Amino acid sequence: MERIDITVTGRVQGVAFRHHTRLVAERLGLVGWVRNQPDGSVWIMAEGPRERLEQLLNWAADGPEHAVVSSCDHEWHPATGDHDGFRVTG
Repeated sequence: MERIDITVTGRVQGVAFRHHTRLVAERLGLVGWVRNQPDGSVWIMAEGPRERLEQLLNWAADGPEHAVVSSCDHEWHPATGDHDGFRVTG
């Protein structure tokens, strides 16, 4: 189990990015959260098997239909095991 922190920038707020992220993460069996940031970016923190986290990262690089992603930065960390589902926060 690993953790990935993803910061997505571009036109990513107001396009249901968080909602679609939750759906994708739940379909992949991941836990964590997604939240809007004050600077207009979206921050995704997810834990699970690396292969599934990479699938989430690949999806986030494009996002949902109306999003325009300009960058999708990420960092890998050890999983904390503190999450029991995937939530939209902030």
